[in-house]
Amino acid sequence: MITCARMRRSRPSHRAFPTSQSPLLLLPSILLSFSAMTFAPRSAYARCNDPQTSACINSDTLWPHAGPSHFVGIGGTDTVAAGRVGFGLFTTYLSRPILLHIPSPALGGTDLKAVDNQVDTTFLFSYGISKRLQLDLEMPLTLIQSGSGVSGITGGDGLRDTAMRDLRFGFAFAIVPPDAPDEPGTPDGASTPSPWSLAGRLVVSAPTGDAGQFAGDKSAVFSPSLAGEVRLGRFFSGMELGVRVRETSELEGARIGTQGYAAIGFGFDILTHDGLSLTAEGRALPVFTEQHDLVQNGAFLESQPNGKHIVPAEWTAALRSAPFRAADVAFQLGGGGAIPFGDPLALTTPRFRFTLGIVYAPRPPTPPKALSPTASASP
Repeated sequence: MITCARMRRSRPSHRAFPTSQSPLLLLPSILLSFSAMTFAPRSAYARCNDPQTSACINSDTLWPHAGPSHFVGIGGTDTVAAGRVGFGLFTTYLSRPILLHIPSPALGGTDLKAVDNQVDTTFLFSYGISKRLQLDLEMPLTLIQSGSGVSGITGGDGLRDTAMRDLRFGFAFAIVPPDAPDEPGTPDGASTPSPWSLAGRLVVSAPTGDAGQFAGDKSAVFSPSLAGEVRLGRFFSGMELGVRVRETSELEGARIGTQGYAAIGFGFDILTHDGLSLTAEGRALPVFTEQHDLVQNGAFLESQPNGKHIVPAEWTAALRSAPFRAADVAFQLGGGGAIPFGDPLALTTPRFRFTLGIVYAPRPPTPPKALSPTASASP
């Protein structure tokens, strides 16, 4: 019995990896899996190349970002704390994002509501790799939708009630974080944070959505962007500039290819410490690809360029509240509509949209502010 006990004590113990390092060990495998999904061809790819019936177009152009943010469609300049995991849920209702005008015996043609009403939800996940670097994952899906799809053109099935949408992943890097010192620190280490901040971001959309449901693009989309924020007292503003690089999809002459992304917003803190704030923003996604017209050529339709370009654009007003002391949990409610750049509205521009989001984004403690010479000299 004594010998057995000694043998058990002499066995080498297995050391577990620290909790903070475990996600880093899995990072190469995660990135490899995402890369495989990104470059895998979409099912029914041949159908995506039909200029008359292709539904390989993402009807929802609002891509919420994981992690801390003050606006609905403008990426934040802060990241979650190193070794911490953030998550969120973002739900949006949009009306008629895909409206097609097709020829018919009726005078002036017919408007086809390919996507009439749609409710999408996105699950947001973020992980702080370091103090300034954050890994993001966004998993969107359609909870319910209505519309004819392309059945009004092909005579086939319409939209399904639900759909899986294209998965997105990427990272954000705080180039100038919000807590970066603007003035030299005092002897006790305190500093005054800079009024402006800057972050770079890369988002990759993998073609994993359901084919034929306007749930994603026919290929991967690469979207680098640069976001900035300026704060002066209770007033703050944000801006994001970027591009979405993708293969071109065409439906009834409307073409969605590589497009820019420009967003600007302004906000005001009604209550201090993120208790309640009001924001207003505008977003535009100019499509660099030239639009086409379908022209009858004998028994066939030919797609011919018409020299036009489209600019899907929206505005949103929102209320945001982080009611808890740490301000890591935030609720946001917003609504808005289309910004018309021509008549009819550009493809993927909804008539109006409502949003509801909740985000948990743990951030590192805010460094203490610098004390004025008078205050530091007082007893």
